[in-house]
Amino acid sequence: MNEWEWHLLEDKLPLDSAAAGGVLLRVGDSVRLRPARRGDAFDLLLAGRAAMVESIEQDYEGRILFAVVVDDDPGKDIGMLRQPGHRFFFAADELEPIENRT
Repeated sequence: MNEWEWHLLEDKLPLDSAAAGGVLLRVGDSVRLRPARRGDAFDLLLAGRAAMVESIEQDYEGRILFAVVVDDDPGKDIGMLRQPGHRFFFAADELEPIENRT
């Protein structure tokens, strides 16, 4: 196995925080979804919806992605368990930080 293949197999640790919209976001922060024009049809259905950052991850090309769970999703608990279909990935420029609602 060469060095390049080895790096593809390594686990990427989630990040504690990352910048989006000029604000440092952390897991648990609230955001409004603003999918880019390059997004697929499903992403566009989520436009304008409020969500919570479930995790912040880095892909193998070094891009930062925010995994979010949509606030009004009836399957939100499934998303919090990191199950497919209720957890969505967005780039920083597709998120609008909003004040945490406590």
